Amino acid sequence: MTEYLLPILFLFVAFIYSSVGLGGGSSYTAIMAIMGVSYIMIPTTSLTLNLVVTFIGMINFWRNGYGRLNLVGPFLITSIPMAYLGGSLDIPEFIFQIILMSTLLLVVARIYIINGLTLSYQLSYTQKWVMTFGIGAALGFIAGAVGIGGGIYLVPLIIMFGLGTEKEAAAAGAMFIWANSLVGIMARYQSGTFNLDFMLPLIGAVLIGGFAGSYFGSVKYNPKTIQRIMGIIILIAVSFLLKEML
Repeated sequence: MTEYLLPILFLFVAFIYSSVGLGGGSSYTAIMAIMGVSYIMIPTTSLTLNLVVTFIGMINFWRNGYGRLNLVGPFLITSIPMAYLGGSLDIPEFIFQIILMSTLLLVVARIYIINGLTLSYQLSYTQKWVMTFGIGAALGFIAGAVGIGGGIYLVPLIIMFGLGTEKEAAAAGAMFIWANSLVGIMARYQSGTFNLDFMLPLIGAVLIGGFAGSYFGSVKYNPKTIQRIMGIIILIAVSFLLKEML
């Protein structure tokens, strides 16, 4: 049942997430954990699917003029080495579940509690770079460790601090996730957790969902509406994961 249900669920997830420049790693990871997929395989699979979906998103958002390398570049300076470190660590299953659950709860909080928050406080030059490097490092580590690309946090932070528009933030999020996913896969490839037979149907599903979602998201959809839908998906996943852990 899992091999038939996962592609259908992942197609839907890819469509929703790609429409706001995200890869879907948070939901891929949660769904696989709920469905009983080995936790050792989950990060590698999620990172691979992130790579596929956000590559499509990068093309669509950047082709429509929303890409800004000077916006996403500073975050990548620290996220890339930390993604490699996270992907190289052998994390016990319980720790993996704790990191995953904490990450998902933070996603829900940012969608429903702080999503509309904007800050009028102007950061100094030094504060801006400290914040950028710190956020990049934390999100990069999460990407490598559990397969969540980090864009789901980066996108609202860019908007919150007034660093870019919603569409520019989505374009930056797509590139950020793509780069960290690639590095995380490189770190994990050596561990033998790369199961291509398992991934191929899922890659096909997210390709379809990613193409459709990123196209409509870059030209039509309202990001706030899409993010509320994402929040519902993640809340359902959190409830199932809590049941599994308890």
